[in-house]
Amino acid sequence: MKSEPTPANRLVGIAKSILDVIAVPILAVITAVVIGSALMFAAGYDPILAYSGLADGAFGDARGIARSLLNMTPLVFAGLSVAFAFKGGLFNIGAEGQLFIGAITAAWVGFAFDLPPYIHMPLALLAGSLAGAFWGAMPGFLKAFTGAHEVITTIMFNFIAINLTSWLISAGGENMPPGPLSDPIGRQHALARTPNILDSAKLPVLVEAPGRDIHLGVVLALVVAAIIWFLVWRTTFGFELRMVGLNPSAARYAGVNVAMTTILTMAIAGGLAGMAGAVQTLGVNHRFESNQSIGYGFDSIAVALLGQTHPLGVVLAAFLFGSMNAGTTRMQRWSDVSSEIILVVQALILMFVAADQIIRYIYRIRPRRPEEVQQLSAGWGQR
Repeated sequence: MKSEPTPANRLVGIAKSILDVIAVPILAVITAVVIGSALMFAAGYDPILAYSGLADGAFGDARGIARSLLNMTPLVFAGLSVAFAFKGGLFNIGAEGQLFIGAITAAWVGFAFDLPPYIHMPLALLAGSLAGAFWGAMPGFLKAFTGAHEVITTIMFNFIAINLTSWLISAGGENMPPGPLSDPIGRQHALARTPNILDSAKLPVLVEAPGRDIHLGVVLALVVAAIIWFLVWRTTFGFELRMVGLNPSAARYAGVNVAMTTILTMAIAGGLAGMAGAVQTLGVNHRFESNQSIGYGFDSIAVALLGQTHPLGVVLAAFLFGSMNAGTTRMQRWSDVSSEIILVVQALILMFVAADQIIRYIYRIRPRRPEEVQQLSAGWGQR
């Protein structure tokens, strides 16, 4: 008869499980930084000076910390979008388009309605999230009822969203009328943008920092990450979501409505990405421009993978990427290293996390048990 494990043994087991999960991402970051250092050294630059500038730009003063947190915020929402869909066996490549739709919807509500702040700001935030949810639900519907693969449809919806929003804010021109949401003042200078949102729609400022104020969206991102964790691991829907993600046929046999779960999963994922766009509009840009949020939706894929599709991991990965982006200017000024080297490091991190066998081979880490592994391609070919 096996004896019950002692509390100490339980803690050791938990610690080993946590270490097994975080070991690869941490070593992937370290390895990417080392390779980036080698590239800089080979090109005749001082990597220690470069990374010192990067750290100083991200954390050296109040402005740097504010930039890091503000860069982190949309990546948390968008990273949660990709991670949440992945738990349901779906690969949401459409966070970029969902973010654009959420951003322009929040901007429209922000400038078109004159309401009290306690109504206007939450309404604009909710409208952006619902618009993103609608944009995400459509590929989910196509997946559930036609079998169209979500990777293909979400990529196509990205193109539709980006071009649709560009038309809505276009300044117009010869023989071409301006877009219905374009700024009348911007048209005079051929600027494609919406009017500025009203003050009543702006996110409240929590901490004033030089050049960049920390707004409510930073706290909201952490709260939403906690809600997503609770939804995935502590609710019936979360259990059904993970069941569908691991084996849709078994989930269907167990009585789960796979089609509805698929649509809801993509709707919630779209809502999270839409909230990322809304927070950027209401907290940072205070209007919508077509080039204001380019890349967040695609960076979110790297954030979700580095974070092991776990809400806490997504927050930490988003902070890492946000800090790296915040420190690039000072890194470039201190060492003359091109800021593109950070993109190389980020790409290396993503490669090592996605192909974790490389890291496990280099550092002789034992492969995880098959039942603990959910492959990146889990959504391909299912259903």
